[in-house]
Amino acid sequence: MRIAMVGTGYVGLVSGACFSDFGHEVVCVDKNPDRIDRLKQGEIPIYEPGLDVLVADNVEAGRLSFTMDLKEAMLGADAVFIAVGTPSRRGDGFADLTYVYEASKEIAENMDGYTVVVTKSTVPVGTGQEVEAIIRKTRPEADFDVASNPEFLREGSAIEDFKRPDRVVVGTSSERAQRVMREIYRPLFINETPILFTTRQTSELIKYAANAFLATKITFINEMADLCEKVGADVQDVSKGIGLDGRIGKKFLHAGPGYGGSCFPKDTLALVRTAAEAGAPTRIVEAVVDINDTRKKAMAQKIIDAAGGSVQGKTVAILGVTFKPNTDDMREAPSLDIVPILQANGATIRAFDPEGMEEAAKDLKEVFWAKDAYDAISGSDLTVILTEWNEFRALDMRKLKQKDGTPILVDLRNIYDPEDMAEHGIAYHCVGRPLKAPK
Repeated sequence: MRIAMVGTGYVGLVSGACFSDFGHEVVCVDKNPDRIDRLKQGEIPIYEPGLDVLVADNVEAGRLSFTMDLKEAMLGADAVFIAVGTPSRRGDGFADLTYVYEASKEIAENMDGYTVVVTKSTVPVGTGQEVEAIIRKTRPEADFDVASNPEFLREGSAIEDFKRPDRVVVGTSSERAQRVMREIYRPLFINETPILFTTRQTSELIKYAANAFLATKITFINEMADLCEKVGADVQDVSKGIGLDGRIGKKFLHAGPGYGGSCFPKDTLALVRTAAEAGAPTRIVEAVVDINDTRKKAMAQKIIDAAGGSVQGKTVAILGVTFKPNTDDMREAPSLDIVPILQANGATIRAFDPEGMEEAAKDLKEVFWAKDAYDAISGSDLTVILTEWNEFRALDMRKLKQKDGTPILVDLRNIYDPEDMAEHGIAYHCVGRPLKAPK
């Protein structure tokens, strides 16, 4: 099959590379000349483990290419995927569909024979109908179908998620479009991947509903962590205890500083706005959005409390600034709330992140960016783990020395064991677990 992928951001680039690895001929299109030039030179503009090798292998095999020319990309294309950004609109939180609609018009202008136009971007219910109307208005005689095919990729494991997904969702009522989409995803049949064909509206809502539910699980266990701290319980055991129930499941039940990233914050907010506009308010999701925003700020106060009630004139070592490990994505990362609050309260920040410092420096100002974790810790008054990168899981506690007195470690990801930290003589502060006095 020949596929055109409009947009070379996270979703477009990963999807395009994986489709080409399935054996399809894929042309990725973007209006950003710098991005296309870098991709042609083999430079990957985002950090995703394994993506550089995947792109290079398929470019070399002649199955993957990059261009700014949409007409060229669409010549003979069986399907064209729209994978452009849908950021939250300023002021009201609705998904900004400007890029989706612009892409739809340009696709219509360059359509070459029957084409399935597929929205891969995360879009509100009804977007597919609008995309179809735009194409029909632009090219009344065009032979096409519009389908919805939401992505369910986790940053840091996106290639594995694409190639071995839990499910593939396709929204279309056209049997002709279904045949094309079945052929595109045929390589997954060997793994017996469930493929759900449904209506466009349902497909669009599935994506929002999935992310909202996962965000709710995270928020729920964070609230349980707060309760655990008040009553002397252990949130990790609570998580295990409820996660062993097959109706609940153990994933996304890890207490921490709140969710971030490119999906959960944007999609929960967009779902709230869409539901309100439709007259069916999602009160649970509204609460999730509010609680998560509040939690990030509360974690800054937790750090201040661990420092004895004040960080004025103190140096705080921050380990990890991205919203999760194995990505350089800083979108809605808890650090973007926590670090400025600490600075506003008089703290000096020394930070290290294995991949995210270049991106973080665009938003986090007056931060000393260290060469490694121990360089960040050096000369600090306390250390804070914000992101659970693997290299932070086995720190040499003998090097965890602060300026004066007992070393203080604030572990907002619950990586370490309170008993072990007490044995090391460290004042250890975590999330939702009983504390142990340092020995």
